[in-house]
Amino acid sequence: MTLPFWASDAVLLATQASAVALPRAPRIPLFDKLRSGWWALVPLGSIVVVIFGIQAASQSANALTYLALFAVPPLAALALAAFARGPGRPWRALAVVPLFALAWADRHGLAGQACGIALSLLACVTLGVLLAQVAPLPLLKVGIVLMAIGDSILVISQQLQAPNDVLNAAAPGLGLPQLQRELFGSAVMGFGDLFIAAVFGAVLAAEARRQGAAARLTFLIAVLFDLLFFAVSILPATVPVALALIVTERPWSWVSREGRSARPGRARSWPSRARASGTGRSPSSARSARAPTEAP
Repeated sequence: MTLPFWASDAVLLATQASAVALPRAPRIPLFDKLRSGWWALVPLGSIVVVIFGIQAASQSANALTYLALFAVPPLAALALAAFARGPGRPWRALAVVPLFALAWADRHGLAGQACGIALSLLACVTLGVLLAQVAPLPLLKVGIVLMAIGDSILVISQQLQAPNDVLNAAAPGLGLPQLQRELFGSAVMGFGDLFIAAVFGAVLAAEARRQGAAARLTFLIAVLFDLLFFAVSILPATVPVALALIVTERPWSWVSREGRSARPGRARSWPSRARASGTGRSPSSARSARAPTEAP
């Protein structure tokens, strides 16, 4: 039975909101020497390079699907072991094995699709946390907004749709899961839509701000934004994240900023463990706008 689009879309929106809530803010001294404002261009570059790269050479989509296949599982394992909220236990990384196995075995079923989405979500958490380690947070916020603007321009100018279709169709051999996009039921979301949400969550974590409230706000804005599906067939799923960031930056925001430290996110050293607070859409990985799709 095909899952209705509204239900499929709701699952993807909840996943994107979870990407805001999950990142932690460890301090990795090794990355201090890598800090540069240029890293803030990664969110925008991730969409521009992928889309125009596929336009220039459609076979690059095949390379991206294999890149996601080999990069996502280890990145997800890192998130479970150290970068996602919850007790930091190395053995948690082993959960990646059954997730990947089910994503492969049941790639056309909802359970398998859910496992694939979970792997991508966790991988994006790792990427978001690492990016927040090397990029100045104010500039990274600008980078999130620029990614949403670039995404919107590509959708409105209809430059995204064709590369997006090529990317979604690319699949590794042996029936292995397509981890370069997030398919659930009759809706699809791009990897980059989870990545931008995870970057937002990592920024909030680094500033010691409440991620749960921001995640709920992201979900609410995304639900309202998706009402536009009554008029169009594809939307830039990065926009709700950017709007949530803008709202939380306003002084009248309902998102609490209690507990912000003088030096945000740099108080404890990795891999030391501390109680996490808060609750809970790669630079080289693929992304696409969320849109209805036919069931596999």
